[in-house]
Amino acid sequence: MTTTVAAYAAPAAKAPLERTTIERRAVGEFDVLIDIEFAGICHSDIHQAREGWGTAIFPMVPGHEIAGVVAEVGTGVTKYAVGDRVGVGCMVDSCRECDNCRAGLQQYCTGGGPIWTYNAVGKDGQPTHGGYSQKIVVDENYVVRIPDGLPLDVAAPLLCAGITTYSPLKHWNAGPGKKVAVVGLGGLGHMGVKIAAALGAEVTVLSQSLRKKDDGLKLGATHYHATSDPKTFEDLKGTFDIILNTVSAPLDFDAYLSLLRTDGAMVNVGIPEEPVHILLSSVSGHRRSLSSSGIGGIPETQEMLDFCAEHNLGAEIELIRADQINEAYERVVNSDVRYRFVIDTATI
Repeated sequence: MTTTVAAYAAPAAKAPLERTTIERRAVGEFDVLIDIEFAGICHSDIHQAREGWGTAIFPMVPGHEIAGVVAEVGTGVTKYAVGDRVGVGCMVDSCRECDNCRAGLQQYCTGGGPIWTYNAVGKDGQPTHGGYSQKIVVDENYVVRIPDGLPLDVAAPLLCAGITTYSPLKHWNAGPGKKVAVVGLGGLGHMGVKIAAALGAEVTVLSQSLRKKDDGLKLGATHYHATSDPKTFEDLKGTFDIILNTVSAPLDFDAYLSLLRTDGAMVNVGIPEEPVHILLSSVSGHRRSLSSSGIGGIPETQEMLDFCAEHNLGAEIELIRADQINEAYERVVNSDVRYRFVIDTATI
């Protein structure tokens, strides 16, 4: 039997989200039914609800930063039990057979791609719906355990913002002796600063202004510079091993690439809606790299949660009611949040 649950959905592109009901599938043999307690609001939700990244599926229930408690498990489930604290991130399935899936890189599935938590079609042919809802049913292999040391409300954003920054920082070997610049101190950026500092790197924040400097230093940065000041790019030329760009607006990539050392990498995790442009000479002169990264696989997401629990790293959040979602969207677009909105799903 399917379950009818309350949710908040965008009925059409760019339309305000509104309260509705959706059907969750019956709990299958390997499924976990989760009572969602908190759901983070990611800028990706806004891009997709407003079709900034292309044609989308409506009505859309966004949300891929999900934290809750297991309410029911299928007869074949071995990883979780009723009462466990769990999370669901950006994907709920993949082909499971390609080389990437077998290597735990499900986010790079080549057998049809991952099935996203919302704005996608599941293997049952039905649209997926995300975390702005009271319950969700997910295969146990795409659920992660939230350690006891992490409160569920500050853990929810880790399922996207946390893993989106942790994965590239680990891949590009952020750690002692490395200088890391984080571009933008927002939902992604503030977690990038916390994680890079906890990994042992020397962290610099590059932001448009010095408005959030005190916050950046408290979060773990050693330095903080305003990119609106041309002198910043003169003074920091050739400084960084890694630049983690978390903003989703086009930048002067040639200027930022000049800040890398030889063999340095600029990794983009904010995805602009518009094309970006660079001069190849900006990378060729010092064997610099311009790259990107997409979330993380299930094993790495669990590793990230365990790391954050060990280092007491939760997101900085503003808890809101469900009827504040549309206001929160506007505030995210205007960079008016420190640093992640989280919906108390009991208010849906």
